[in-house]
Amino acid sequence: MIREKYYISDFCVIRDKKVFKNGTEVYADSEALSVKDFAKGIYKFLDLKYPKFHKMDELCKLGFLASEVLLKDKEKVDQDTALVLSNQASSLDTDRKHQLSIQDRENFYPSPAVFVYTLPNIIMGEISIKNKMKSENAFFVTDNFDADFITLYSEVLMNTGKATNVICGWVDLDNDKYDVFLAFLSKKGNKELTKEELNKLYKQ
Repeated sequence: MIREKYYISDFCVIRDKKVFKNGTEVYADSEALSVKDFAKGIYKFLDLKYPKFHKMDELCKLGFLASEVLLKDKEKVDQDTALVLSNQASSLDTDRKHQLSIQDRENFYPSPAVFVYTLPNIIMGEISIKNKMKSENAFFVTDNFDADFITLYSEVLMNTGKATNVICGWVDLDNDKYDVFLAFLSKKGNKELTKEELNKLYKQ
């Protein structure tokens, strides 16, 4: 059986107050005092007009912004593009805020606006709605970015016809420490998809 070849056509990294696309720095804000401020700066830089962004929690904002950078030069995203994401902390950063709202005796009812983000897969929902994507999606919680598993899972989705393309990666946030990496996988591109290549791009 001949193995179908897939490629990494684009990738985005958000780390240490900087944003990179395909290895080139596209935005930086060394003066940002918080993830919230940094995310707001990226939003303005991208000149986005998407009111729902301001209601998102910080983890979702980072994943959403990374997807906007990743897809910026693409005319239209195929609705059969799948999402395969992972992280280490799940939605822990928002879970803490939700717990505090429950313990606050003056605020008897916890905020629904916070509660909705106590599942990490809400990121995929926001990205899918914005780009009208209707394909498979999955969010995994692992100790580290597992390039081997992500590559295999993405290839299965494309091999079985469940997705034409895949946006995969790592979107992690815990106590203002964030690490975001997204890659666009398809049948066209310069870098062949392998676990080694995906891991190399994540670590650079």
